Amino acid sequence: MTATRIPVRGDSPYDVVVGTGVLSELPGLLGPGVRTVAVVHPAGLPEISRPVCGALEAAGYEVVSLPVPDGEAAKTVQVAAELWSAFGRYGVTRSDAVVGVGGGATTDLAGFAAATWLRGVKVVHVPTTLLAMVDAAVGGKAGINTPEGKNLVGSFHPPAGVLCDLATLVSVPRPDYVAGLAEIIKGGFIADPTILMLIEDDPAGACTPEGEHTRQLIERKIQVKADVVGADLRESGLREILNYGHTLAHAIERVEDYHIRHGEAVAIGLVYAAELSRLDGRVGRDVVDRTRWILEAVGLPTAYRKEAWPELREHMRVDKKARGSVLRFVVLDGVGKPGRLENPSEELLETAFREVAR
Repeated sequence: MTATRIPVRGDSPYDVVVGTGVLSELPGLLGPGVRTVAVVHPAGLPEISRPVCGALEAAGYEVVSLPVPDGEAAKTVQVAAELWSAFGRYGVTRSDAVVGVGGGATTDLAGFAAATWLRGVKVVHVPTTLLAMVDAAVGGKAGINTPEGKNLVGSFHPPAGVLCDLATLVSVPRPDYVAGLAEIIKGGFIADPTILMLIEDDPAGACTPEGEHTRQLIERKIQVKADVVGADLRESGLREILNYGHTLAHAIERVEDYHIRHGEAVAIGLVYAAELSRLDGRVGRDVVDRTRWILEAVGLPTAYRKEAWPELREHMRVDKKARGSVLRFVVLDGVGKPGRLENPSEELLETAFREVAR
């Protein structure tokens, strides 16, 4: 099957290329003038970087392989500093490029390192997990974590391109693949209800790369994000809707010290955001019930331990969407109709959580 090219518009337009066996598209995404390519990849998964390095070497580039810690452990200022030092040692210039290969944490780190080296060098992402393909690698957000919160240090640095080779999904462990579905489901609730209908039609198929609707689900979610970030790169308005479910999700990740999959935390956050929407009179219980049913049908969690609320509430105070002391939530005014809830009462926040903690 031929590759699909999904354009991301804006001041720095680029394409997201989706297909099976599409690694040959990588040199075209790098563009002209690049001599040295620094390939950032998880140290624990060298096999995912070998085909990328091989394709680049075959195309004539000088390739530098830079392994980093797996998962969120990579997203620290210490690891970023190690990459900057490596870029200097290997002579990465402003006309060269960085390629991030791996999951969302790796592409976040690679994007941040590229954005801050020499005030910005070209980066191309090759996401190898479902979550990274449909969310993290698309949109130009790059960042690292601090003890105070997730992604609080970062920049907007659009990639020169994103290459989603669906063949890599076959080797993704099932729990990780299912966790990636949370971001796809989020896209259905905020913008494209057809996504929800496709999953409802075949929940078991949605849980596997070989599912009947898999490619359509991936491309639809990428299109949702492309439309949003193309219109609002710097989250000055529209882009904020992509944070639906994420305020509680990021707090859960902090409480769990990131020993929970991002998609699992997002799934719980989606239920919480739906409950906030219902309790604020914006949607009926049917939307909450539908949220729970879809998430549970693919095996994602929909509840969290009730005793964690005080700690979760404290972590939400430093959420990126907060403005001063005003906490902001993305909620629903209907399926496919996101809205905003500013400065909700403590009673509303806690009541919604009790529904998630039941």
